[in-house]
Amino acid sequence: MAADAEILEVPSGGQTRDVRISSPSRVLWPELGITKLDLARYIARVGDAFVAANGDRPVSLQRYPDGVDGEHFFSKNPPRGAPDYARSVVVTYPSARAHPQLVIDEAATAVWAVQMNTVVFHPWASRAENSDNPDQLRIDLDPQPGTDFDDAVPAAIELRRVLVEAGLNAFVKTSGNRGLHVYAPIEPTHEFLDVRHAVIAAARELERRMPHAVTSAWWKEERGRRVFVDFNQANRDRTIAGAYSPRALPGASVSCPVEWDELERVAPGDFTIESVPTRLLERGDPWAAMHEGPGRIDTLLAWWQRDLDDGLGELPFPPDYPKMPGEPPRVQPSRAREHPAEP
Repeated sequence: MAADAEILEVPSGGQTRDVRISSPSRVLWPELGITKLDLARYIARVGDAFVAANGDRPVSLQRYPDGVDGEHFFSKNPPRGAPDYARSVVVTYPSARAHPQLVIDEAATAVWAVQMNTVVFHPWASRAENSDNPDQLRIDLDPQPGTDFDDAVPAAIELRRVLVEAGLNAFVKTSGNRGLHVYAPIEPTHEFLDVRHAVIAAARELERRMPHAVTSAWWKEERGRRVFVDFNQANRDRTIAGAYSPRALPGASVSCPVEWDELERVAPGDFTIESVPTRLLERGDPWAAMHEGPGRIDTLLAWWQRDLDDGLGELPFPPDYPKMPGEPPRVQPSRAREHPAEP
């Protein structure tokens, strides 16, 4: 008979903590037979790199009580019963409401989150003590129908050149699905709206260079068979799966940092909760030095202003956002043509 719980010893913050894993044999990935205990062990094995990438940030937990094929929900408030070594920080959402969110300071906290059925970790782009000002510029390259990971790779390589021209050092990871995430460390001197505008400026510059391969069009009907640069992921309280976070996909893939010189040789399926710990041991963490030399977004904001002066305005915000200054109507272009506003 399977044990009702197991105690996992987790190297954590220079010590070892015992984390209780209940229902350890619960299968999370049915096709592979990967259990809750397997996931907890994965997080413990990659703990140092996981905390370096996702720690000291407000984090939302995507929880799957019945496995990745079942229903899921997001926890923004810290789940009840958090251990005494776990902390939280109060953050402000676009609605102006404020609530606490969990902060991961050590691997044991992340393993405890797995005990609470967390599969995907979504860290903010800002630090806990300065949650209004991101210290990461993040750009999500999302292949649209008819395109795939191999189409995102050249877009990421060209985006890196764009960011270098803007004075930023770029890092890349797989999304764990078909896309790529490009990050640049920045000084936390601008709030989310400014960073969003910097991302839009980079997206438009990339689109100019690769017009047949890349799009910044928010409405799906306008994107075509191109890679979408999802600028809205740069907004406050909009997050993407963190580095080394598992994804709730059939192959138990992981959103994995890679070196630029290996990007054209890898595929998303190469990185799973079974393969990534060995990769880290053999190759080290490609993001280990990410925040040693943060840049500034001044050049990108100058490009944003240049585009404004040339008649390119604000772009749509997510549908759950309040109406924002300068935002165009939130109606897809085809519907706007069918029902034009009366004079």
